[in-house]
Amino acid sequence: MPKKVLDFVQKRKESVEKKRRSFERIMFQNLMGVYTALDQDGLIYPIGLVDISKDGCLFEVAADQSKEKKLAKGTEFTLRLYFTNKSYIPAIVKIRYCQEYIAEDGQLYLRYGAEFDKSTSSYLALGSFIEFLYNFAENSVIDHGDVKAFFL
Repeated sequence: MPKKVLDFVQKRKESVEKKRRSFERIMFQNLMGVYTALDQDGLIYPIGLVDISKDGCLFEVAADQSKEKKLAKGTEFTLRLYFTNKSYIPAIVKIRYCQEYIAEDGQLYLRYGAEFDKSTSSYLALGSFIEFLYNFAENSVIDHGDVKAFFL
């Protein structure tokens, strides 16, 4: 039986990536509201942000809530990333692909992969936020509740 060599660098990268994605889901589901603003008739409707990276994002729209048919590859529109109830960072994105996704509850979603337009002034703030997510995933630790705070 051949011995398997473990690549610790690759293993660490995988661990950090898994942690980053987990943190993103917590952040997006509990702290941030995310909405799209389609150019057609100024429609704004909620989406689920699944993943984000420096180059783009993956988001989903419930198939029965979609106001439009599938967005075509190459479609550009503004993605709003809300950090408060009324303020958001606009990000111009371009659709790269769409696929159907069935959630555990049986709900059908349209999942879109989109690329950020990095030439916009708002991408500077968005890029900093994404960099924070990467750094947080790499440097954060989990509080297991094993240490008690002592106050005088």
